[in-house]
Amino acid sequence: MLGALLALASAATFGLNNAAVRRGVLTATVLQAMAITVPMGVPLFLLTCLLFGGFHALAGFSSSQWWWMASAGMVHFIIGRYSNYRSIRAMGANLSSPIQQLSVPISIILAIIFLGEVITPARVFGFILVMLGPTIMLKQKKGAGPRKTKSGFEPHYAEGFLWGGVSAVAYGASPLFIMMGLQSNPTIIDSIAGGLISYSAATLVIITLIMILGGRKYMAGMGESAPKWFALSGFIVFFSQIFRYMSLAVAPVTVVVPIQRLSPVFRVIFGWLINRDHEFFGFWVLFGIFLSMFGAILLAMSTDIVIALLPVSWADFLQLSWP
Repeated sequence: MLGALLALASAATFGLNNAAVRRGVLTATVLQAMAITVPMGVPLFLLTCLLFGGFHALAGFSSSQWWWMASAGMVHFIIGRYSNYRSIRAMGANLSSPIQQLSVPISIILAIIFLGEVITPARVFGFILVMLGPTIMLKQKKGAGPRKTKSGFEPHYAEGFLWGGVSAVAYGASPLFIMMGLQSNPTIIDSIAGGLISYSAATLVIITLIMILGGRKYMAGMGESAPKWFALSGFIVFFSQIFRYMSLAVAPVTVVVPIQRLSPVFRVIFGWLINRDHEFFGFWVLFGIFLSMFGAILLAMSTDIVIALLPVSWADFLQLSWP
């Protein structure tokens, strides 16, 4: 129960984070956004470790755990977040949402290769729905609805799809890195300590990049309101990530991932409240989000749960697995 609640909290705060980022990147670059949102996680995780005893857990980490957690930070907070922000800037949070669901089949594929997971009929159907989501969404592009938002924003589909795909790969791979870093029988405190390592490694890279690009001079090029939105995003995404790390420590991936896939619902809700003039809310966009989200949940849901929800006559078919 605790793991499910933490995963739901992660999904909600992640949806709010995307809405805040969307507002900020209207007048700033993606690297400027990351220069604020990523380093903010370090003092926040330091404070959390201080309050909950995370430094003691940190001292007990092996060198391999440090490596896996640092790698998770590089993959998720550098590659994944940069690509996610680029996709959001190019297409908006709503249009990029179905592409983000591709992270789930990527996680499943990696689990099959490295953790001995199997393919089931429910997962095959889920994969098809996840792939259909972005395709359905493109009906918006072909004239099924307005091509510009109320503010005049016109999406760049090629750029958005490219960076959304890179983001999905990174976000799909990072849970495997986290689980490898936490190893067996982890605690919530272990997950907090691991989050500090991940954020610290990513922050070192971001600071280096910003210094190469000009430091303060580069950061001064932001619009007046962008730093406020990025600061809000950095604070929100800290809670999203800490809820995510904690949920993975106390609940199996098959419970955490389906619930976290509810984040597109929160994206739409917060997008409507904050960015309604800068986002698309057409039928095909919302339908594409729904299909991809439902497919992602099927991909991560255990076969026993699927069987319990469907007629008994489906049981034999649903219990098939490959290889």
